[in-house]
Amino acid sequence: MSEDLFQPAESPGTVVDAQPDAPLASRMRPRILAEYTGQGHILGEGKLLRRAVQADRFSSLILYGPPGVGKTTLAHIISQETKARFVTLSGVESSVADIRKEADAALKLKKLTGQGTVLFVDEIHRFNKAQQDVLLPHLERGTLRFIGATTHNPFFYVNSPLVSRSQVFTLEPLGIEDLQHLMQRALTDTERGLGKWNATLTPEASLHLATVADGDARKCLNALELAVLSSTPDADGHVIIDLHEAEESMQQKTVVYDGDGDAHYDTASAFIKSMRASDPDAAIYWLAKMLYAGEDIRFVARRIVIAASEDVGMADSNALRVAVAAQQAVEAIGMPEARIILGHAVIYIATAPKSNRAYMAINAAMDDVKNGRTLPVPKHLRDAHYKGAKQFGHGEGYLYPHDYEGGFVPQRCLEGGKQYYDPTTNGLEARIKERLDHYRREWEKQAGGA
Repeated sequence: MSEDLFQPAESPGTVVDAQPDAPLASRMRPRILAEYTGQGHILGEGKLLRRAVQADRFSSLILYGPPGVGKTTLAHIISQETKARFVTLSGVESSVADIRKEADAALKLKKLTGQGTVLFVDEIHRFNKAQQDVLLPHLERGTLRFIGATTHNPFFYVNSPLVSRSQVFTLEPLGIEDLQHLMQRALTDTERGLGKWNATLTPEASLHLATVADGDARKCLNALELAVLSSTPDADGHVIIDLHEAEESMQQKTVVYDGDGDAHYDTASAFIKSMRASDPDAAIYWLAKMLYAGEDIRFVARRIVIAASEDVGMADSNALRVAVAAQQAVEAIGMPEARIILGHAVIYIATAPKSNRAYMAINAAMDDVKNGRTLPVPKHLRDAHYKGAKQFGHGEGYLYPHDYEGGFVPQRCLEGGKQYYDPTTNGLEARIKERLDHYRREWEKQAGGA
């Protein structure tokens, strides 16, 4: 029975190559740390993860990043560096029973030989709470060392107890130079790559594939393979991949954008903050990314309307009119023309003078209503239109502002005279500040004479 412990796992130090007919990206998967490309921020010389792997001193790891950046590859490389038995489970296919089976096998192996087990769970975010919880006691006892890979933010999609027992490392999209390096390696590798095809990639084609792949090595290499295998060699047996062939093999860029995950929230955050920062170039770029990825235009329009009041506010109240008009227009028109209207509104909001004082005023007032003493309505402001109101003193002493010069009379409408709105001198709000400062001086005189 002890022999079965070794059957479903990869023995330490063993390189498991992809089948010859596997996609190029699988065949070219790095086998040792020296072959790994990118992620220098965590794997460069002296970096924590590199030291932990080389010293075989890591406990549990969660590798988080977009598709095609090397999460699974890194886990397999770790399997070559560690002296432990390496077991792989899938967050899509594996069950609680599979986890328990591997944990039992790991415990038996440790008792028999003293060898540890590393359990790699691809797409760990696909595990439900019960499946993730099953791992915890085995990590606590040291029966297993765990590596999880996920494209979703682990702080939202992985149980807190599991995250707290793991080191979380973020993997970034690969740069253009990294992808060009990977393609060149694949073109010259005669064992696993495309070396036997005698193929050459023009600089323009290389730049196109590396750019449109958008940081995804899998997408880049598989497009390269399609370009090479579908091209006819010249009279000398050479395959020349120029820009035309590269464009044919990867015709449309696919932006990594999950409608309810990090890409959605991060891009929306960048969009909102760019409008607030008065940076129209950044705001229009993030708008373009959201629209290209298929974001709901109603969501985008709502964010513009909110920004018009929250961030522009009284500095230019016309911003709200523009935003609301844009919201109504995109509902009626739809894409692709809605992009024009949204672009118009975004640039207006981004370039408008900014004031959040109206936003701060309502927040402060809401906080006082929630946490402070509820103030009574002053008698002179109470409804005096019903029979019997006068005997309660309702409306008594009310001064009708339009009966006075300038439509203003120094009569306060709130007990205590607390100030919630403090206008800036930005844009049109400067004129409001000047007028309101005059009113408040008059109120103070009235209060002093009362």
